[in-house]
Amino acid sequence: MNQLKRMLLVALITFVTLLTVVTVFQRRMIYYPSHHSETNGLAPWVVDGRTIGYARKVNDPKNVWLFIHGNGGQAADRAYALQCFSGSDSVFILEYPGYGNREGSPGKSSFDSAAEAAYGELSRNYPNTPLCVVGESIGSGPASTLAKLQRQPDRIVLVAPFDTLASVARYHFPLIPAGLLLFDRWDNVEALAGYAGKLEIYGTIDDRILPIRHARALAKSLPLAEFYEIPGGHNDWPQNGTVKIRN
Repeated sequence: MNQLKRMLLVALITFVTLLTVVTVFQRRMIYYPSHHSETNGLAPWVVDGRTIGYARKVNDPKNVWLFIHGNGGQAADRAYALQCFSGSDSVFILEYPGYGNREGSPGKSSFDSAAEAAYGELSRNYPNTPLCVVGESIGSGPASTLAKLQRQPDRIVLVAPFDTLASVARYHFPLIPAGLLLFDRWDNVEALAGYAGKLEIYGTIDDRILPIRHARALAKSLPLAEFYEIPGGHNDWPQNGTVKIRN
């Protein structure tokens, strides 16, 4: 009996320790910013004297895209994704607070605020040009929140997205109530429920970070969404040639 009690006590201590670690360090487990100075040929996107991202601008663009990237690296690292866009479109890649050289701390509030401010800036600068949004991975969260604005994006493209971040947390930590402990609770199902524009969702078949079940669940909740299953893992989509971002 004493041995059983000791085993139960060890199990309880281990469980509580795991809960504490996941709760305290969860943002370090979600966000992986880098801070190098390479621009990879992209022009700085400067607003009010501050660099808020990087851009590939063209004269008289047919469409303007706001690209909101995933949780690793920084905005300039996404130059490789430009091959997926039309050469007649301008593309602005948002830098997250706490990423690259941008001040701030990563999190839902700061990401959503940065996305809304960047979208508003583009809306003012291109009032008569179709304004579209791409959300990659965790960027699907702030991208989806833009669907709630008065001027909705003309098109939203989500690549390797999730339905809710809580469901992703439960997948990665099935033995603890990770969904309840989560600070940053993006819910793309709710955010996109009232979206009236064109919506494309791409799920990556061999994704181990955001398994395709999450993209499927999101698409299933949105009857008007166009859903595509593409080969490769979480970060393979720009290279495999299956995603053509157009409006």
